[in-house]
Amino acid sequence: MTDAAAIHTEGLTKTFRGGQVAVDHLELTVPSGSVFGFLGPNGSGKTTTIRMLMGLIEPTSGTARVLGRPMPGAARTVLPQVGALIEGPALYGFLTGRDNLLRYDAADPTADPRTRRTRVAAALDRVGLAAAAGKKAKAYSLGMKQRLGLASALLQPRRLLVLDEPTNGLDPQGMREIRSLVRELASDGTTVFLSSHLLDEIEQVCTHAAVMAQGRLITQGAVADLAAGARGRLVVTTPDAGDAARVLKEQGVGDVVVTEERVTAEPPDRDLAEVNAALVTAGVRVRGFVVERASLEDAFVALTGEGFDVAG
Repeated sequence: MTDAAAIHTEGLTKTFRGGQVAVDHLELTVPSGSVFGFLGPNGSGKTTTIRMLMGLIEPTSGTARVLGRPMPGAARTVLPQVGALIEGPALYGFLTGRDNLLRYDAADPTADPRTRRTRVAAALDRVGLAAAAGKKAKAYSLGMKQRLGLASALLQPRRLLVLDEPTNGLDPQGMREIRSLVRELASDGTTVFLSSHLLDEIEQVCTHAAVMAQGRLITQGAVADLAAGARGRLVVTTPDAGDAARVLKEQGVGDVVVTEERVTAEPPDRDLAEVNAALVTAGVRVRGFVVERASLEDAFVALTGEGFDVAG
């Protein structure tokens, strides 16, 4: 399994001083070539996991392999093949965006100085910062800084990109651009490991995902399978929403929620045609009666029993 995996952990655990368990026996497998969403509310252990994978902190117990090699032991061999953006980029405010990247690249012993300027220009162009390359980084917005951090991860061809909340601080247009860039990188064969607390972000760009909550892995797999595992919602569109809700409850339908001309509920285990007939018989004007496909959000709530920041 480990050979086909870009990242593979077994029993990976991190306990901080005072006994706080940040990551608890994590068994994670990230297939090579996937866009893998690492999903969980803030404080669920995502960043601690990433820091262990990148060799920035040592695990308390368990093992992590990145590109088939043990971390942190093989960090010198592995890290030149990995582009990472963790906890926002560290930038020199007094330098321009271009000079930040030139300095960043010069610090990489594997980087070829002869192609440095060309590669920096290409990376800036790729993240949409070519026009702002000569501006000082301290004048950059949060979103521009995030893009510059992403550009630093793209200075060399990478087998694996590790991005911690890459659309943090971006406006919707910036988010769309970064998401399309992630798709483009994946189509070039790069494995992308992307942590996020935005469910729709994962749903839009990822092929696989894992869900973390309170330091533990709740589930992992192909995004389509995770959503398929959750039941959808019965949606009744009607001007008689109050009556519809009453009839659904009488029919034993659970979790009935009324919003203006829409009533949603847990799909019952019985024949839906009978439920529809009961509504019509009670004089409810049914304009729509459908079971909507479950989203990753539904799956998340079903798995963790909690809601979650789903704006995006």
